Amino acid sequence: MREAVTVGAVPAHVPSDRSAWPARAYWRARTLRTQLLSLFILIELLAAAVAGAVTIFNARSATRVEIAASMELAELWVKEAVLLAQREAPADRFLADLSSQLRRVRHVRIEVKDAVGGLLEVRPAAVVPAPGEPSAWLMSFVSAPAPAWFAALIEPPTERRIVPVVVAGARIGSVEVVSEAKDEIGEKWETTSVLGVVGLGVTIVLIGILYVLLGRVLKPLTELAAGLAELEHQRYRVRLDRPQPAELAIITDRFNALAEALEATRAENQSLNRRLITAQDDERRRTALDLHDEVGPSLFGLKAHAASIANAAAALPDAAAANLKERVRDLNAIIDHLQAINRGMLNRLRPMSLGQLPLADVLSELVSERAREYPQIRFTFAAEAIERSYGDSIDLTLYRCVQESLTNAIRHAQATCVDVRIVATEAAVTLTVRDDGRGIDPEAPKGLGSLGMKERVECLGGDYAIESERGQGTCLRVVIPLRASQSDAGSSATSIVPP
Repeated sequence: MREAVTVGAVPAHVPSDRSAWPARAYWRARTLRTQLLSLFILIELLAAAVAGAVTIFNARSATRVEIAASMELAELWVKEAVLLAQREAPADRFLADLSSQLRRVRHVRIEVKDAVGGLLEVRPAAVVPAPGEPSAWLMSFVSAPAPAWFAALIEPPTERRIVPVVVAGARIGSVEVVSEAKDEIGEKWETTSVLGVVGLGVTIVLIGILYVLLGRVLKPLTELAAGLAELEHQRYRVRLDRPQPAELAIITDRFNALAEALEATRAENQSLNRRLITAQDDERRRTALDLHDEVGPSLFGLKAHAASIANAAAALPDAAAANLKERVRDLNAIIDHLQAINRGMLNRLRPMSLGQLPLADVLSELVSERAREYPQIRFTFAAEAIERSYGDSIDLTLYRCVQESLTNAIRHAQATCVDVRIVATEAAVTLTVRDDGRGIDPEAPKGLGSLGMKERVECLGGDYAIESERGQGTCLRVVIPLRASQSDAGSSATSIVPP
């Protein structure tokens, strides 16, 4: 039984809440190094939380044990002090002298009260710091008091123990021993702070070390991404250095093998396209020669016969001669039209002057012809260090590029100025055609003429680039390497070397 499918329904396994999508997209946009370091920091935070909880639990237990022991010790010590004071002091001076018998006990506070419950001042003996021992202000400066939240987590409940003072069978007062964990909590906080600072320092050092190590380990992946970008731009001569890790070395070897295969395939395609274009040019040349050698003379012969018929018509009667001369004029008009079509076809198939005249003169005549046809547009032409010819393929490619660029500038760009410049060096020939027209829409599809020119240039191992912005004009740049540079470039490879 088939299940009904509702268009637009959300699958059950897809979460309907899209609030987490931006966070996921942000996480995926981070680099691998950032993600690994973030995971390490998260693990460190979790470990710090667990260690903090264990530290607080241990500190709380230790504080309770320490306070209980201090209370027991203080109670015993107070009872002994009371017995000693009863033996050595009269009853009326007992409570007053009791404070001089008491000494400071850690983690407890001793309160001496009279018979009616009045609190007497307890004056513990002054503590003189030993030689070499830090003074109190220095200790207070080094160890800050524990914060309230830490004290609330560790501090045990306050405990009170009362020791009655009885002289001659009468109770004259009491001594209360009260637990006071402030000192112990301060010590625990100091220890915890030191451990936390040390742990934080170690974590920062580890993060720095991991940042450097991950950068070195992941550097081959960065180079691989750069190499893939080179392949995306059809620069197949890129090669990557083989890294030390075995896994990354395998990936690098596969990348270099892929680049070599793509380079070989591109070279083979260029060779096939070059032979195809050469065959097409040869076919056009033969067709042009046939048109020039066969059709041209035939049309010239027809025109000569028409002239002879017009001369022969002079011997006929006036009516017949006039009729015949009119037919001859019509015939001459047809022959002139066919001759114009023939010249146009010859020029489109192959300019007859190409290969017969210097390349710069042929291109200059092409620009001048367009200037005569469109006087409202200003055309300029400049040539530097151009040889007479660079071979049939290069000459014809340059001619077609100039021809196509001028046609596009006139028909589509609505330009008022077109500049053609061709410069030659020992390595390459560079053609630049620039206009001040309305530019090319980046979303518009490429025309067949531009695609054809691009294929011709790439078959010669050159670069074909169009730079254009809407309303800013168009610039065509064609760079064709010469044969010497082609042979050198074909045997070299570009390597991405780590800095």
